Amino acid sequence: MEFQAQYEAYKNRIEAALDGYFQPDGRPFDGLFEAMRYSLLSGGKRVRPVLTLAFAEAAGGNAEAALPVACAVEMLHTYSLIHDDLPCMDNDDLRRGRPTNHKAFNEYTAMLAGDALQAEAFGVILRSGLSPERKAACAEYLAGATGAAGICGGQFMDMVAEGTELNKEQLFDVIERKTGALLVAACVMGVLAVGGTAEQQEAACQYGAALGLAFQLRDDVLDQDGLCEVLGEAECERRIGQWTKLCGTLVRENFGDSEFLRALAENLAYRTN
Repeated sequence: MEFQAQYEAYKNRIEAALDGYFQPDGRPFDGLFEAMRYSLLSGGKRVRPVLTLAFAEAAGGNAEAALPVACAVEMLHTYSLIHDDLPCMDNDDLRRGRPTNHKAFNEYTAMLAGDALQAEAFGVILRSGLSPERKAACAEYLAGATGAAGICGGQFMDMVAEGTELNKEQLFDVIERKTGALLVAACVMGVLAVGGTAEQQEAACQYGAALGLAFQLRDDVLDQDGLCEVLGEAECERRIGQWTKLCGTLVRENFGDSEFLRALAENLAYRTN
């Protein structure tokens, strides 16, 4: 299947599955469900859950088995965006062209919507049809990616550094936690969900790390800030090319059908928006 068609097929499965969660049904906390769904179903590229499904299939498994894990990854990502937008964090008014959650509802509802999505992400994995061993492996990996050493730690470091100039090592450290950790988890959890080999888990980890760096560097080049200001555009382009090539090598050497994942890395690295 051609790359874009396959991407849309993965994305459509994810959108349909996400729409089944948190349906209001007359309970006193339906307003919280409404706020959760407002951000969860707001569109976006769905890169992380697509990676989960693609790695599940590349590892020889069934993407359907990994679908709850993919949804959990997107719930976790959505929680992080809701909290990032709060007045005490980035204080953003818009997200994907719509009012941010705290603007559409209010600050306490947005905070609780993020909290609930984080908790439900683990619930979705643990209530899935995966074996107990695979549930535990996925939940443990997701916890590591999103806790103090992952997204939360990266956001903390970013907030502490506000108003100061970080050097390139510090900027890379923030990126690897705040952006890269969940991309790595999305890739590895696809392999874990279908019982892939230890070698495939390690390759997925390295792919996710390289993809995260290339992804963020492309953002910085497009915005002309962050690492682009420190490294310069030419060096950023060199590193993006290097990491994107590494992604292709990793999947080619460790997975049977690697073309989609290679093309996905290139598509994200050389996007124009």
